[in-house]
Order: sequence, then structure tokens, then C-alpha cells
Amino acid sequence: MFTFLGQLAVRRRRILLGLTVLFVVLAGALGGGVFDRLSTGGFEDPDSESARAEAFLEETFGAASPNVVLLVTAEGGDVDAPDAAAAGAALTEELAAAEGVDQASSYWSLGSLPPLRSTDGSEALVLGVIGGDDDAVEETVGEIADDLAGTSGPLTVEVGGRAEIFRQVGHTIEGDLARAESIAVPLTLALLIVVFGGLVAALLPVGIGMVAVLGAFFVLWVVTSVTDVSVFSINLVTAMGLGLAIDYSLFVVSRFREELAAGRTVEAAVVRTVETAGRTVAFSGLTVAVSLSALLIFPLFFLRSFAYAGMGVISVAVVTTVVSLPALLAVLGHRVDKGRLWRRRPAPPAGEGFWYRVAMAVMRRPVAVSLTVVAFLVVLGLPFFGVVFASPDHRVLPDGNPAREVSERLEADFDSPEANAFPVVLTGGADDPGVDDFAAAVSALDGVARVDARTGHYVDGTLLAGPDATTERFAAEGSAATWLSVVPTVEPASAEGEALVAEVRDLDPGTPVLVGGASAQQVDLKSAIFALVPWAAAWIGLATFVLLFLMFGSLLVPLKALVLNLLSLSATFGAMVWVFQDGNGAGLLDFTATGLTDTTTPLLMFCIAFGLSMDYEVFLLSRIKEEHDKGVDNEQAVALGLERTGRIVTAAALLLAVTFVAFASSGVTFIKLFGLGLALAVLMDATIVRATLVPALMKLAGEANWWAPAPLRRFQERFGLHEAPPDDEPVPGIEDDEAAPPDGGDGDRGDAHPGDRAPVAVPS
Repeated sequence: MFTFLGQLAVRRRRILLGLTVLFVVLAGALGGGVFDRLSTGGFEDPDSESARAEAFLEETFGAASPNVVLLVTAEGGDVDAPDAAAAGAALTEELAAAEGVDQASSYWSLGSLPPLRSTDGSEALVLGVIGGDDDAVEETVGEIADDLAGTSGPLTVEVGGRAEIFRQVGHTIEGDLARAESIAVPLTLALLIVVFGGLVAALLPVGIGMVAVLGAFFVLWVVTSVTDVSVFSINLVTAMGLGLAIDYSLFVVSRFREELAAGRTVEAAVVRTVETAGRTVAFSGLTVAVSLSALLIFPLFFLRSFAYAGMGVISVAVVTTVVSLPALLAVLGHRVDKGRLWRRRPAPPAGEGFWYRVAMAVMRRPVAVSLTVVAFLVVLGLPFFGVVFASPDHRVLPDGNPAREVSERLEADFDSPEANAFPVVLTGGADDPGVDDFAAAVSALDGVARVDARTGHYVDGTLLAGPDATTERFAAEGSAATWLSVVPTVEPASAEGEALVAEVRDLDPGTPVLVGGASAQQVDLKSAIFALVPWAAAWIGLATFVLLFLMFGSLLVPLKALVLNLLSLSATFGAMVWVFQDGNGAGLLDFTATGLTDTTTPLLMFCIAFGLSMDYEVFLLSRIKEEHDKGVDNEQAVALGLERTGRIVTAAALLLAVTFVAFASSGVTFIKLFGLGLALAVLMDATIVRATLVPALMKLAGEANWWAPAPLRRFQERFGLHEAPPDDEPVPGIEDDEAAPPDGGDGDRGDAHPGDRAPVAVPS
């Protein structure tokens, strides 16, 4: 198959390049519109109890948990002053009349309700419920912030609440994305120039990366026509689009230059490059896509969006690298070295390079090296045993963000956290004595400040005040159902908040109960994710094992690769918990440590980093297998394989890490964690694991590395992904002595001369 693709790239080079240009134009025209079709939501299981509680509350009572908060400060320091009270009442009416706002209430409209006033009396709250889907909520809260925030007569108004926090997170990430690209692209180009020593060769991977990103935008544009896609997946598209496409094309261009330096014609070099590097790129992309596909089983479309985005960008990156790039190389020929800024020293003879010496040194003491490195990785991974999962809150935003400041002042200035109130719905209804008993029981729980019900207001298990105008909202005409509003004293994003939800759910009022709110969403989110994690892990492990077996025909090599990946990722996760959850380096990295780790980020990191780590494993193992198939013994094959891939894999990992580190400049904590975590995972796997554990363990296994039972061996020989023919065999359909077209033709050598045929290529 790959021989055919190589021949196609040579014979139909201009047609393929024309189709690529047409695709880029189409992707740019349509894919650019994907941003208007993305959603900021997708963080909850639509079938969870908390989601059903919110839906029942809205359908039956026309009510919902407040998702926008106006923090109002009186100029004179007294929210009860006549002018402040009049302005506050008018502000409440203005919010209620805003398009998209279903409900609005305030300190003034609820009869000067004390919990809605600050302890010093200078501040008060206006609470609103914005209806509609996530996109409608984001649009409405943006309009509210534009129209109402600022000074209005004797009042100063600031906008906060869950809806505004999510909007600010999305807005911050959009700016971070532009900044990350402005950092990553120039640095990547500079590194490529250092690797290749020339402008033309360096620009090729960047160009393929841009095509991959545009193509992925187009894929997401298509996907948004049939399902919801999260706006946060754009970060993955950009990072992996640039990183993987650049990595893949780096391998292809390097192998092409190596084949030219070995004396092949341009056409034969293209075919040989596709047979070897192209085949490995395609298989590597497949392993990454399989890893990301595990996200499709989760009910949160936030997670599924990363599967759509990742698989889309990988597909485009692989196709353009294996088909379009070889066609372009066939046109460029030796001109791939044009724009050379300096002449690289010839590569040392085989068996004398740095990475060869490293491999041989490791294999002289394989047991000691293995034990030392494994112990080091285990120590790095130990902090992960202390991980505490939770959903992100306002603290993921940078210091000084307006929405974060509102949340912090609500915590500091008010005795009762009204904005954190959550609903408890009695769907089967209850008589007044039953409601009274249940509301009193809930209010007696640790972590509850107050419970409001149709029978009155409860504190510490006692009815504090009977029914009034504010309790009418707990009844619905024509329905026996009712609900309670529970004001907690604990943070929603905390273990205490989760424990409170569990205690409320354990109470039995004699009628079905649904608990909603932020803490309940967090509990349900973790339940939905952790119940499916074993299945996702099993899919990734089994599919990767089968793919590696089909490629290498071995049982031990896939098993070793899986174990090393898990060990490397455990170390990465441990380091991330130590930094981001425990706060070591918070000042240096400019984030607020909360003692918690976002529930979804490690899962995303696992699926992505697992695929990327396997990526470099495949590049190394394929070259080792290539040497072994030539008849080289196991030890020499390992050393030569590491030598031929060492420099280029290190460069590729550094380029990918630069892309991810650029995203660590984000002001949003979980994006910072995402970027730094993936950068660390890539670098650790491409250096420590690849340079030490892989050669050490392959030395210990010896020829057993390539063993498989006879039936499986026959199966792999028939259906597997076989290596390209040895390079001393003629390439079918393209003879090595085929004359190149005249200068200016498709195979033009440009200004090449015999001196340029020196081994200037970077080994791949």
C-alpha cells in the first residue's frame, strides 16, 4: 500500500498538490466559521440526578438555581438608604426585563432579606436565572455585563455567578489561544531551522501543520452540524495540529534527505520515504487516534469533543504528511536544501553516534539502569495517590479577573453564601407536616446555613420563620411536587460539599427526591466518569496491543510498550498533582492552588499523552525492527535504531513540547495544567524512557522481543502491517537508475552539485 502511495506521489505530484490547495481553500472558507458553532457547556451528564433535578425544577416551577449574580455596592455605604433602595429595586426590574432572563430577585425585592446584604451593610445582591442552552446563557450574561456593570446613580454594579465565570473562562482561553500560537509558531520555526539548517526544509513541517489545523477546523465544522462540540477542544486542535503535523513531516523530510544522501534519485527517495517513514507515521497516527477514541464512551460532550477534534486533526495530519508532503518533495527534489544557512557536519558513521553510545552503555548494565529509572519514575508518581478530584470554580481564573473578584467578595463579605444555594426537589409531593419534617432534617445537617421551603425558613433543625411572600415560589399550580432551597456553608467544589449532597440524598422523606446544584453536579460527574474509566482504559490497552502486534509480530514488544507508557504517565500525573494540587510552584507559574484537581483534565491528559508516548515508541521500534530484519543481532539493532532515531525523536519531542508549553501561558489553571502536563509527558517519554528503559529491557529480553506463537505469527504474516522491503532491494515500479527530469521539471535538482550529496540529512 505504501509503495503505491509513494509511486502515486511521484507520478501524480501536481494533481495531488492541486487537490491539497483546493482542500486548504475549502477548509479555510468553511472551517473558519466553526468558532460561532462551538459551545461552552458539556460538563454534566444529561441523565444524572442533578441534571434531572434542574430540568424538573424548570419545567414544573419555572425556577432554577441562580446563575448570574449582581454585586451591588451603595455609594454612601448603606444599601437601605432611600436612594440606594430605589435604585436597587429599579436594577432588579431591569434585570428581570432583560431578554433571556427567566427570574430575578434581590435584597430589595424580597423585603430586605438579611442574607442578601453584606455584614457591613454596604453591599447587596441581585440574583438572576438565565434560561436556555449554554450558548444562550453565555450570550445573555455577556449582554448583562455590557449593559448593567458599572456605576448607576448611587450604586456600583459588578457581574458574577456561574454563567459569568464560564463566560470569562471562555473569553480568557480565546486570548490565550492567540498568544500561544504567537509563541509556538516562531519558536517552532526557529527550532526547525536549527534541526535542518535551511529555510525550505524548515518551512515544510510548519506548512503541513497549518494545513492540519485548518483541516481539523473543517472537520469540526462538519461535526457541529450533527452534535455539540465544546469550544475548549480548539486548544487541542491547535496544539496537536501544529505539534503532530510538524513531528510527522519532520520524520518524512528527514528520511527523504537521508535517502538522497544515500545516493537515490529523487523519485526513488520519495517512494522509499513513504514506504518507511510514511508507514510509521500512518501507524503512529492510528495509535493516537485509537487512544483518543476512548473519550467517545463518556456522556459529557465536553470530553467527546476532544475525541472529535483530536481524531480530526490526526487524520488530516497523517494524510497530508503521507500523501501531500511526498508529492511536494517530489517537486522540490534537491531544492529541499535551498536556503541553507550553514552546512551541517556529516553524520558520523553508523555505530559511532551519541545515541548509539548511550544505548550500548545502558545495555552493558541493563538491570541497574532499569531499577534506577523505574524507582525514579515511581517516586515521581507517588503524589498521585493523594489526588482529590473536583470541578473547577472561580479560582481557575487569574487574579484580578472581575468574575473571580465577585466570587471572592461574596465569600468574604456575606455571612450566608446565597449564590451557592442548591435545590432539593420532592417530585412526588408531600403534605405540609412532611415538608416541615424534611426541611428541618436538612437544616440540621452539618454544612447547611438555612433551608427555605413552602412551610417557612429553617436553621439548625428549627423553624425560624413561617411562610411569607418569598416562599410562594416553592409551590406549583396543578402539581403536588415541591422543592427546598438549601444554602450551604461549605464550598461547592470541595469534599465537604460532596459529603453534604450524600447526606441529603440519604434522607428519606417518603417521596422521591432529586438533589441539584454545583456539588451534586460534581458528584454525578465523578460517578459518570469513574464508572467508565476502566472500560476506556481496557479499550486503549487492548486496541494498542493488537495494533502493535500487527505491526511488529511480537507479544513482548506491545506488552513492554504498554507498561512503560503507564509508568511514564503515572510519573507525569504525580508531578502534576505535586505542582497544581499541592501548590508547589504556584507563585512561579502564577495560579491559585486549591488542593483539588479538575476531574476531566487527567483523563484528557491520559488519552492524549498515552497516544503521543506510543507515537515515539513506534518510531523507535520500527527502526529497530528495520535493522533486525536486515539480520543484525538484537543488541546492535537496538543501538542502531536508537542512533538513527535519537536526534530526530528528541527534536520532534522538543517541538511538540514547545507547542504545549505555549498553552501553559494560559491564565486558566486547568489549561495551564493541560499544557505543562502534556509537555512533561512527551519529554519524559522521548528522553528518559526511550533512552534508558527501552534499550535496557530489550537487552534483557534478547531475541524473545520478536517472539510470538506460531498461529499468531502466521496471522500477523497474513494480515499484519509489514515492514518495507530492505533498502538494498529495488523499489517496485521505480528503478534507482531512473533518470531525473531536466532542470526545471518535477524532479529538478535546482542548484544541487556533488558536494551537496554529502550525508547532511538528519537520521530518522
